Amino acid sequence: MSTTFGPPTPELPVEDVERAQRHYRDAMGFEIGWLEPSGDIGAASRGKCVIFFRKRARPFEAAATWIFAADIDATYEELRASGARIVEPLEAKPWGLRQFTVEDLDGNLFYFHCD
Repeated sequence: MSTTFGPPTPELPVEDVERAQRHYRDAMGFEIGWLEPSGDIGAASRGKCVIFFRKRARPFEAAATWIFAADIDATYEELRASGARIVEPLEAKPWGLRQFTVEDLDGNLFYFHCD
């Protein structure tokens, strides 16, 4: 018998945790979660999608996260209208997904996709 896992929670490197939380709230519709008193780690969430942010000094390697969006067209329009930095537009990819890419203030990438 195996146990059940919840969805993974990525931890993204950022220069400023509070700035990252505000950006995710304003540009991608997340809610600000918690912030450790030192300001070195915090979280934001949207539905079942939770992201942790950890303060890092540059240079750091940015992370990539894949997020499934059932209504990819509506998600694309919502994020575009809210000012998310879309670095690759919504399109059908040769590997069979429709996807677009968002980059945050620290260079972390989000591949929003739908089958």
